Amino acid sequence: QVRLVESGGGSVQPGGSLRLTCAASALTDTRRCLVWFRQAPGKEREAVAAIDHDGRTKYIESVKGRFTISHDNTASILYLQMNSLQPEDTAMYYCAARTGLPNCGATTWTRPSMLPYWGQGTQVSVSS
Repeated sequence: QVRLVESGGGSVQPGGSLRLTCAASALTDTRRCLVWFRQAPGKEREAVAAIDHDGRTKYIESVKGRFTISHDNTASILYLQMNSLQPEDTAMYYCAARTGLPNCGATTWTRPSMLPYWGQGTQVSVSS
């Protein structure tokens, strides 16, 4: 059974940085898409960034140039480096995974219902 565990959240001031980590266990299929989502209070869950096994990445427009998704395939760890954080980045951040895909596709990665494996989330708060 695939298990995902996030860590690294916290509280920072605007302009600060955080690095989120997602440790995956039993994720043996090399055909995979790994995604970071976030959900702010009262809002829908939103895909932020995705990466496939070969390292191809996707980002939503609002985080391009500020966030970087990466992975360590050997250790099955997913990262999200977040720089220049703004109050609107405040949310619970989740990692999610889907196996059996050669890549993250054009829209698959943006749909929560398309990803069967989820972590419990880590809170990111940005305020002055």
